Amino acid sequence: MKIDRVETFLVPPRWLFCRVQTDEGVVGWGEPVVEGRAEVVRAAVDVLAEYLIGQDPLRIQDHWQVLTKGGFYRGGPVLSSAVAGLDQALWDIAGKTYGAPVHALLGGPVRDRARVYAWVGGDEPAVLAEHIAAQVEAGFTAVKMNAAGVTSPVTTPAETAAVVDRVAVAREALGPDRDVAVDFHGRFTPASARRVLAELAPLHPLFAEEPLLPDQAHLLPALVAASPVPVATGERLYSRAEFLPALTAGVAVAQPDLSHAGGITEVLRIAALAETYGALLAPHCPLGPIALAASLQVAWVTPNFLIQEQSRGIHYNKRADLLSYVVDTEPFRFTDGYAHRTALPGLGVEVDEAAVRAADRDGHAWRNPVWRQPDGTFAEW
Repeated sequence: MKIDRVETFLVPPRWLFCRVQTDEGVVGWGEPVVEGRAEVVRAAVDVLAEYLIGQDPLRIQDHWQVLTKGGFYRGGPVLSSAVAGLDQALWDIAGKTYGAPVHALLGGPVRDRARVYAWVGGDEPAVLAEHIAAQVEAGFTAVKMNAAGVTSPVTTPAETAAVVDRVAVAREALGPDRDVAVDFHGRFTPASARRVLAELAPLHPLFAEEPLLPDQAHLLPALVAASPVPVATGERLYSRAEFLPALTAGVAVAQPDLSHAGGITEVLRIAALAETYGALLAPHCPLGPIALAASLQVAWVTPNFLIQEQSRGIHYNKRADLLSYVVDTEPFRFTDGYAHRTALPGLGVEVDEAAVRAADRDGHAWRNPVWRQPDGTFAEW
């Protein structure tokens, strides 16, 4: 069996899918994307596909080595994301070839269900309680919200109080037996992050996500040591080497993205590395169904898995949603806040190819907003 075709599809709301076809008719799907730079990743997939055409798709480990190390210049979000999607597709082909789910090829499951959380925004406190109530009604036991929007270099007393007040609204709506994660999105300076984390501690967040920018890893040890709230990071880290400083700093939760951090192959290694540091795995995934399916395959086999992000109803999904491009929605049915393991072959997702091809004809050009401080200087989004 040889790979004879690699295609990419730019599909709304902001995703990129890839389709890897073999000469025996076995097809695998992946989701290689950098949100806001999907067209650039598409070009990277095309370049990497030059190597894959004519290759045996089942030599996944060898292909991962060549795709990540075969070029003199390596790494970074674009190349790592291109490799991630292709890696997902190759694992999908392997599972379909052997008639088994990917988790069976990885040694078998350690759990039957995986806890998932829903996104509730958090920028609009007036509707926050309403949004959380809807997710609780839907059975979710955990939600994630933004800490704040544009944030001053040093948070004012009013800004700090506003963050705490919003999380307090969430805690009241959730009660003591459910969880809220708070996403700082790298919008806070180290000093402001320390100040806000201390104030949030009595509300017991599940974790504080990305309280510092990824290029401030040298500041993580002091922040983790000072934080009474578990610190999570990793959506903008793309390899074991990049995760190592965060793990040695003592972060509690590692958040690699299956569509950014080298796919299933590398995220499994990141998870194992995190386990040696006592850190838990909570894969980042505000993306589409293929990325989520790949993430769940990792969840089934990872002992130190904590919880899985998913994008159903997320505010980014304007023209399409998590279920828009799948034939069978059952693998994405969440009950009591959990996704349930299936025995479907490959990644366990049946892609609606006709819908994907139709969506690609219009495509998208999604870009994240550019924010400014009141004085006109750039602000982190």
